[in-house]
Amino acid sequence: MAGDLPNVLLLGPPSVFKSYEREFSEKFYFLKPWESSIPLRQFLSTHAGSVKAAFCSASSRVTTGVLQNLPELRFIVTSSVGVDHIDLHECKRRGVKVANAGSIFSEDVADAAVGLLIDVLRRISAANRFVKAGLWHENGGYPLGHKLGGKRVGIIGMGSIGLDVAKRLNAFGCIISYTSRNEKPHVKFPFCPNIQELAAKSEILVICCALTDQTRHMIDKSVMLALGRDGIIVNIARGAIVNEKDLVECLLQQEIAGVGLDVFENEPNVPEELLELDNVVMTPHHAVMTEQSLRDLYELVVRNLDAFFSNKPLMFEVTRV
Repeated sequence: MAGDLPNVLLLGPPSVFKSYEREFSEKFYFLKPWESSIPLRQFLSTHAGSVKAAFCSASSRVTTGVLQNLPELRFIVTSSVGVDHIDLHECKRRGVKVANAGSIFSEDVADAAVGLLIDVLRRISAANRFVKAGLWHENGGYPLGHKLGGKRVGIIGMGSIGLDVAKRLNAFGCIISYTSRNEKPHVKFPFCPNIQELAAKSEILVICCALTDQTRHMIDKSVMLALGRDGIIVNIARGAIVNEKDLVECLLQQEIAGVGLDVFENEPNVPEELLELDNVVMTPHHAVMTEQSLRDLYELVVRNLDAFFSNKPLMFEVTRV
């Protein structure tokens, strides 16, 4: 502890910390394992008695082993919405509270999902490459794209992000249906209890659900074949929800029409086969982040750390294991 500032273990570090390091460091004293020459396990053991709170990114796994080395830890705040990188069962067993980013990113992620979809449908990125390569003069007109309005869209996961995606695409005139862990009484769109049924009745699937043991590789070849040759998949959730091997195969065999991907199974590694395909639009796991959402995230993390050290209620506490 530096002066009167409470200790916070920093794992990652999250990009929001890099952007607001000075502001964060005025409020808390951050322990930074990557700046130490000793192994992580030894670093954790050295500070085990003083670490009651930790701040992590989605790329930093908080495993049973990490938790065992931090017996005094009582709170973890993550910069992500997803919490699949945190051993929630072990946290519950040890009485460690967890808070995520909640709905901070929902609007920005929904905007990115719609952007990826429009790009794939209208071939915007591919046409941009066509023009910049000077091919317009040589080859004439570019192949036509497809209209968004009237498309049947299945949304997988109807949390805050899925609902924001649905609202945007509904405004474009799309026909929305969804599947989720449970039917949402407040959602007006038709519910499908089965992913195969949703795929069969849709032309587009937009993945907005959390990565869990149940959703890992949920979008496999059988789902893609049910979606059909004209089908498009957009994934702004987690890469491993899609069986990437099946996805590559279906794209190469033209068994689906295209994909928009912000997330991948083994980031930052992307299957080489996807790099040359004009019907694949990719972004580097950046859908969540804008200048505005980054600032909102900084303020949320500070509020939650302040609340924890003041024994006040947390925002966006994760209660479902």
